[in-house]
Amino acid sequence: MIKGITLTRRISEKEEFERLSSFFEMLGLESAKFRNDSSESGRRFVATLGGIELVQAASGDENRAYCAAQLCEGINIVVTSLDVIRQAAEAWLKSNPGISPTDLSETVETDWGARLFSTLPVSDDVITLWEWISPLEGRPLAVEGDLSAEGMRFAIVVARWNAVITDRLLQGALDALFRRGANRADVEILRVPGAWEIPSAARKLAEGGRFDAIVTLGLLLRGETAHYEAIYTEVSRGIGQSQQETGIPHSFGVLTCETLEQAFDRAGLKGGNKGFEAASVAIEMVSLHRKLAELDRKKNASD
Repeated sequence: MIKGITLTRRISEKEEFERLSSFFEMLGLESAKFRNDSSESGRRFVATLGGIELVQAASGDENRAYCAAQLCEGINIVVTSLDVIRQAAEAWLKSNPGISPTDLSETVETDWGARLFSTLPVSDDVITLWEWISPLEGRPLAVEGDLSAEGMRFAIVVARWNAVITDRLLQGALDALFRRGANRADVEILRVPGAWEIPSAARKLAEGGRFDAIVTLGLLLRGETAHYEAIYTEVSRGIGQSQQETGIPHSFGVLTCETLEQAFDRAGLKGGNKGFEAASVAIEMVSLHRKLAELDRKKNASD
């Protein structure tokens, strides 16, 4: 069965490689190095969903006119807050001079119910950002959180044991929080000896009421005894219980791996950075809690 789809693009010029990597990082795509040898290096950027689209295009001027207001060849990225993304793209272009301002198109509406704009961060590499005009288009009726961390307070509980891995998870978590608008003064880091101590520290922080979410980071490596299973069961139960009883979202970034190699893969090498993912989940859950509270407030006001 198919597991995933990856679009691979080779860029010979180092400056263009770094520039395009910087642009994708600005958009908030999770990234990881996947190749770094004497011949070439590479980076992988991961989105939640991916696909292949085939278009039977017209030719000549007719096709160029169509592409001016539709998705065409190039990289097409669907977003949830197009205007926010546009502001970020404009700021990125100002801080990375070297291309014409005209390489950021106007935002236009399509005939299939979307808004979009295109940019050219490197030569001959059109990237189109778009969103559905209707918030319910292309998705089931649901309330879901956003990925803006502005105005949110976070605590990160990270284990010192296996620090070669947990420090990488911590950097990934901080990257996600700051990239998505969290204030550095609103993020506190608490180090505990090992994974066993994470639930106790997380519970204390949650009960204090100063934080909107708790991010938990650690690593458990399987040994030759049942100690691994016993520790993992109690750590996961303790974190879950703390979340349920305090009502404060706790994201789970405690890795459980067979080998150290697997842990490195999940801490920024081949499998992305689980610290980045845990922090992203924390942001989304805080946003979701706030939306639910606002819905309750409106419903109570109307009753």
